[in-house]
This record gives sequence, structure tokens and C-alpha cells, in this order.
Amino acid sequence: MKNPKKLRSLKSGMAPGSPVHIGEIKTDKSSVSILDFGSKELIEAVLPDTASLASYVRQNTTLWGNIYGLQDPAVLAAIGTKFHLHPLVLEDILNNNQRQKVDTYENYLYVVLHRYEIGTAPLNLVQDQISLVIGSDYLLTFQERQSRTFEPVRQRLRTDRANLRSAATDMLAYSLFDSVVDSYFVVIENLDDYAERLEEEILGHPGPAVLENIHQFKRCVSQLRRNLYPLRELLGSLHREHAHFFGPDVQLYLRDVYDHTVHIIESLDDLRELATGLLDVHLTTVSHRVNLEVRALTVVATIFMPASLIAGIFGMNFRQMPWLELASGFYFATGLMLTVASIMLVLFWRRR
Repeated sequence: MKNPKKLRSLKSGMAPGSPVHIGEIKTDKSSVSILDFGSKELIEAVLPDTASLASYVRQNTTLWGNIYGLQDPAVLAAIGTKFHLHPLVLEDILNNNQRQKVDTYENYLYVVLHRYEIGTAPLNLVQDQISLVIGSDYLLTFQERQSRTFEPVRQRLRTDRANLRSAATDMLAYSLFDSVVDSYFVVIENLDDYAERLEEEILGHPGPAVLENIHQFKRCVSQLRRNLYPLRELLGSLHREHAHFFGPDVQLYLRDVYDHTVHIIESLDDLRELATGLLDVHLTTVSHRVNLEVRALTVVATIFMPASLIAGIFGMNFRQMPWLELASGFYFATGLMLTVASIMLVLFWRRR
């Protein structure tokens, strides 16, 4: 993906609310699915094209439209006209580099969420943006690509568990928030498993890529933790500042999702400390291994140091020196070197 800062330069000089797509295109073609439901009936369909949502006539009390792919500003403009969306909302939907936030408009809320997936070979953090428009009798979700994040909510609507069809859109919105937050627990578990494998590798026989893996793990944890703080603020503001959009019964569920988010952030704090600890353990292990190697080389050099001294002495050009004229002088000098080296080796071995 290109640098988001460079991508934002595409809007330089344009008027606020200009519909320009900013970000990576993750689908070849946009698509839309709908769930048109009430207390007695559920209509689920995949529309032939995204523009069909703008002309769709609902059959029941609540409409949930889900759009995959955000690369066509003209189609989003038609949807915006159908549901009376502000141009700034369309601009934010097309910008895939938004922070998680909630904006209040006269008849609806606009919410930006992020979902994440973990790739383990190599470790990387994949982020997708989800935009939600929450109206009184409709809810629109805009996703960069197809995913199964909201599939549990669809299944509850199909079976009408917990009377979700009879509830208002605030309960449906809570269910979507809960699905996104629950997906973070899967990411946390994957990071925990990766940290355990990394720790085993560090304490065992670390390869040359272990340092890079530690830094990548630390980078993923920091990025996820940094992006979760806006989510905590978002969920906290929903039941403090937007009570007119959510009923008293839904407010209790929103506080529960907020508690889950706090728990996730605390888990990420633990993972960040673990990443720092793994780095310290790796550096300590490497330093210890180097010290052992240096100690072994020092012992070898010390053992042969007397031999070098003796060889240096007998290499001096004096006319009169012991053993120079003897036929066995070479063997005496060599034996002396081996004797001294053997004595030192025994002493080192006894002192470990």
C-alpha cells in the first residue's frame, strides 16, 4: 500500500466533502447485500449492483445494507442521496485511513471502526476500515472487502435469537460493535501464541531472523494498542453523549462492550511488556553466548602464550644460548612448551 500521507495529497485544493477514494483498493468489484426485516419476516438478498441499493424499496420496518468495496464515488453519491447523507460522511467513507470515531448528524450517527487480522508467516497486521451509518430505521455498513466479521449477527437475524428482528437499529448497531470487538480477542490470542513460539525459539536455538521477528511482534502490538484507544473513547462517548440514539437497555450492553475494550487494551499492555522482555532476553542470551566464545578463545590463547614466549626467546639472534648447539635442543624446547601448556590446561580444567 502507498503511503497514506501521499494519498491524502490527492485531495489537495479540493472543496470539503469532495468524493475521492483514498486508500488501497481491496476488491475487484463492489457488491451489496441487504437484510430487510421486521418482527415477522426477513428478506435477505444480494443486489445485482451497488447502485441498486439507492433504488431499493424496503418491505419491512428495518433495513441493513452492507456494501463491499469503496472504489466507486459515483455509486456512493447515489446511496448518499437516497439516505440523505452529508457530503462529509461520503468523504470519510471513501477515505480508508480514518481513525476510529463517531460523528453526530441530525438524523443518524456515523461511526468508523477498524477490524484486524493477523498473518503469521511472516507476522503482519492487516487492517480494514468499517463505516457505519446508524439511522432510526436503517443501518448501512461499508467495508473494504468481504469478511465474516458480521456473520454471527446475520445468523442471529435468520434464527431471530434474542428477538433481534423486533429490536430497533440501536440493538443491531450494538451487535455489530460487539462482533468487531470480539474479533480483537482472536487477534490477541494469535499474538499470544506467536509470543510463546518466539520465547521457545529464543531460549532454544534462535535463528538469524529472531531479532527481526521480535521487532515485528513489538511493532504489531504497538500499532494495535495505538489504534484501540480511539475505540475506547468512541464506545465511551456512545453511552455518555449519544443517549438519544440508544435506549436505556442498549446502554447497558454498550458499557459491557466498553469493558471488553478496556480488557483488550490491558492485554496489549501485557504483550508490549512481554515484547520488551523478549528483546532483553534475546540480547542477554546473545551476550552470554558471545562471552562463552570469548572465554574459550581466551583459554586457548592463554595456554599457547608460554609457547609463544619460549619460541620468541629462542628466536633471538644471540651467539650463546642454551640448547642451540645440542642435537636434541628442538625436542627440549618443544617438550617444555607442551609441559607448560598441559599444566595450565589441567589448572583451568580443575577451576572450570
